[in-house]
Amino acid sequence: LEYEPDMVNISPAFAGFAKDIGNLQNGMRRAVAEAVRGERLKTELITNVSHDLKTPLTSIISYVDLLKGRQLNDGTSNEYIGILEEKSARLKQLVDDLLEASKAASGDMAVNFGSIDIHSLIEQAMAEYSAKAEEAGLDIRIKMPEAPVVVRGDGALMWRIMDNLLSNVVKYSQRNSRVYIEVEEDGAAGKITVKNISEAPLDIPAEQLMERFVRGDSSRTTEGSGLGLSIARSLAELQKGSLEVAIDGDLFKVIVRIPLEKT
Repeated sequence: LEYEPDMVNISPAFAGFAKDIGNLQNGMRRAVAEAVRGERLKTELITNVSHDLKTPLTSIISYVDLLKGRQLNDGTSNEYIGILEEKSARLKQLVDDLLEASKAASGDMAVNFGSIDIHSLIEQAMAEYSAKAEEAGLDIRIKMPEAPVVVRGDGALMWRIMDNLLSNVVKYSQRNSRVYIEVEEDGAAGKITVKNISEAPLDIPAEQLMERFVRGDSSRTTEGSGLGLSIARSLAELQKGSLEVAIDGDLFKVIVRIPLEKT
């Protein structure tokens, strides 16, 4: 788009063609600039609204905590306080997800690269989620090579990716089904594959699930913001990796690739 044709040395036969190309360039420049501006304004809006929501939400949570500390003999009042606590916690999670999504998408997030052993990461994630998976009746099967798979990435961001993926597994998997997590080397990348059977029918394209606020549960009867996969993909890309989604019937598969640590 930045190339400027030399109109002086172009023959008259091609002058009109060159002018048309110049017009196309100008149109494309305007379209790209408008798209970038629109994306920037959208990110700023999400960030500003999230910050504006956080202040009153913090007050609500604080007052709920104060009410919980009072000795209320009215069972109905205690029930209402419990509902307020649950809903305010869910709203806080949504606001936090909005802020993280805007930061990750804009690249406004520090990345501290280091060596990460995928085996240790999976073990840590399973220690966190084994009880939740058991409660949901999920049998998680893990397959990893004997030799360590070490990638070059950010430990905190990698943990956030696994946290998002396993959170989705617990929320959206068919009850009493198996979940498969596989780790392997794939060329110059470490590859993590998570496969589960979805409880709700997956009748939307895989790429659409990667968009913000889109959920596989179209009825939105389960908890979730629809930002988890979008955040996870942005975090993978910040580490020079990738995240892909594949759907085969009710089989839902997420593939994360992060560059291997060079030896």
